[in-house]
Amino acid sequence: MVTVARHPGPIRRLGTVRHLGPNWYSAVMGTAAVATAGAGLPLRIPGLCTAVWALSLLLLLALLGARARHWTHHRDQARAHLLDPAMAPFYGCLSMALLAVGGGTLTVGRDWIGGTAAVAFDAVLFVAGTAIGLAAAVAVPYLMAVRHRIEPSQATPVWLLPLVAPMVSAALGPLLVPHLPPGQARETLLLACVAMFGLSLLATLLMLPLVFARLITGGPLPLALTPTLFLVLGPLGQSTTAVGAFADVAPGVVPAPYSEGFGILAVLYGVPVMGFALLWFGLATAHVVRARRHGMGFAMTWWAFTFPVGTCVTGAAALARHTGLVVYEGLAVGLYAVLVAAWAAAAVHTSRGLLSGALLAAPRTALVVHRPVTGRTTSGAFH
Repeated sequence: MVTVARHPGPIRRLGTVRHLGPNWYSAVMGTAAVATAGAGLPLRIPGLCTAVWALSLLLLLALLGARARHWTHHRDQARAHLLDPAMAPFYGCLSMALLAVGGGTLTVGRDWIGGTAAVAFDAVLFVAGTAIGLAAAVAVPYLMAVRHRIEPSQATPVWLLPLVAPMVSAALGPLLVPHLPPGQARETLLLACVAMFGLSLLATLLMLPLVFARLITGGPLPLALTPTLFLVLGPLGQSTTAVGAFADVAPGVVPAPYSEGFGILAVLYGVPVMGFALLWFGLATAHVVRARRHGMGFAMTWWAFTFPVGTCVTGAAALARHTGLVVYEGLAVGLYAVLVAAWAAAAVHTSRGLLSGALLAAPRTALVVHRPVTGRTTSGAFH
């Protein structure tokens, strides 16, 4: 069985939120990634990154309002999303959307709203996003173990989403460290970010073998889920970004030799992890090319091409700062070009789907002919 969108009539096709799932926050994440990743590149177009960040903020506000309406008027569907193993992991996207927009406030948004307002706004979104991310990192795996009925053959990179959220906090929290009072406050926040780095990394290392084993032993993912292979880049690029951020703020915050140790960690950890990220990038790209040849069309999973690639851009930029190697600057620029192209494709198709009503329509089931692998496409997660 697969999900097929039922197109509503022209009067009802706009404004419905019953089937608006938490996966839509990935559009906010991807848009914010374009802004924040571009801000760290050697070449910048003045005002462009700030404008894209403003767009991500507008998208976040609109989606928060729509999701609030969803929980108010369609509580049964919201509960069904939590009990759906294909949809529940996307609750980690709410945390990452808040964190991504908040981090962009300090890196590019301050050009428009001022430094003081940017710090206050980022602090609010960071606290909210971190709390939601930590809750999702516990609640979603708990639901998977206790309430969901899952087979090993159903493993997908989507399972990584709630586990990556604390890593986003770890990477963006250091931006707030210089704005805290010197001493205990700064060191506490920095080490809290290090702790979230650790919990997210270890949780990812537990989950990733399941995903890789399913890919090798079970064959390619269903076509609509193939773009989610890029989600594996998220913890890789974000953790590289995080250790670089630790090294940036550690001097004067933690005593020696720990401050110097963060600088060493940024290189000794970041270089091999970025190497594996490039390997996975090639593997995921090959699977996507194959899927396109087999008829893969647009789905909301295309947003998986954006935020994870953006984390690799910021990770490569961090390595460029701490190694001084031009090759990492070139890698960051090349990956950013991929990010922009992917964001444009996803944004255009999403806009078309919204205008036609297809992306917000109620899913229905239909029989599949000649489809050897059905995966988990019976939920409303993907259209």
